[in-house]
Amino acid sequence: MKLDETLTRQAMQKKPFFTGGLRFSCTRCSSCCRYESGYVFLSQKDALSLAGKLKMTYTGFIETYCRWIRQGNGCEYLSLREKSSLDCIFWQEGCTVYEQRPLQCRAYPFWDSLLCSWENWQAASAGCPGMGKGSLHTGEEIEAWLRSQRVEPIVSRRADF
Repeated sequence: MKLDETLTRQAMQKKPFFTGGLRFSCTRCSSCCRYESGYVFLSQKDALSLAGKLKMTYTGFIETYCRWIRQGNGCEYLSLREKSSLDCIFWQEGCTVYEQRPLQCRAYPFWDSLLCSWENWQAASAGCPGMGKGSLHTGEEIEAWLRSQRVEPIVSRRADF
């Protein structure tokens, strides 16, 4: 067996650091919703759910509460707007749409970007009082969150460059 085949096989057999589970319980501190710029990308299901909660049409919801984020791949992706304070558009002494919050928010902190390494997880833990505490989420539960984010596509459109 060649060296590169051996390394590939070892990488495939290596289990993610979260296989034994991770502790997390949302404290509703709002650290992930406030103070710095970011994107809350929406699937069609997210947008429809939020529009329904707000008793708006899908198009009206997008025009009022969303923005298009241009990416280098020739597409724009639907994201919630932010207030001038950089808080989420739905934050006001807490999340005003908590029961209908987007998948990205519900899945936090079980995102690919935080689970790709122990170092990323630890770095995020520094800003989130719920990480490393509370309920134990099994490796299977975490994998289910990751899968759900992969199968529910973000609303996108071709960018007019």
